Amino acid sequence: MTATAALLAFTLAATILTITPGLDTALVLRTAAVEGGRRALMAGLGICAGCLLWGAIAAFGLGSLLAVSTLAYNTLRICAAAYLFYLGAKLLWRTLPGRRSVQAEMTSTGTASASASALPYASTSATGWFLRGCLTNALNPKVGIFYITFLPQFIPAGANVLTFSLLLAAVHALLGVLWFTLLVAATRPLAKWLSRPTVMRGLDRMTGAVFIAFGLKLALEKR
Repeated sequence: MTATAALLAFTLAATILTITPGLDTALVLRTAAVEGGRRALMAGLGICAGCLLWGAIAAFGLGSLLAVSTLAYNTLRICAAAYLFYLGAKLLWRTLPGRRSVQAEMTSTGTASASASALPYASTSATGWFLRGCLTNALNPKVGIFYITFLPQFIPAGANVLTFSLLLAAVHALLGVLWFTLLVAATRPLAKWLSRPTVMRGLDRMTGAVFIAFGLKLALEKR
């Protein structure tokens, strides 16, 4: 397989994986709908940065530690599960009746800023969402195992393993950026409807439940 053929085959496979609905898609869609396009794009960039990190780890051969060390894998798995539980619980906490009344009072008394009034749930900065997106991938050992096992299949004979692995990871990250940009753009025509408090609470509840479900699945997983 030539380098061009390998790159095209990987791009096709990575595109299918990128657009398959999952935790990353749920995170970006919820952020775009509730907290705005800028924060959603930053979350998407963070997710792609996490992919690049795992790609670099796999390229340098460090990822093989996850494949051979049960302790390393389980430690990262529990950390990822705890983080997903935290994100999910935080989203669900915002939808409690008491929290809604506090937010309404803050807005009516003028203690909330103008931007917070427009986006009542936007309590995390764009940088914060970048870090959340990055940690969502960086702490997930499944992403690491994926890169360890997936990337080598597309490295042609005679190619520099380090350089080509980093190139494939960069292609995957670029596809992610394009996909997340498309998702954010798709929510813009519905921005007025999505900004309704009842819709935002519903999105928070649904996304929070998804995060907790993924965390629970990861925590109970047996290697």
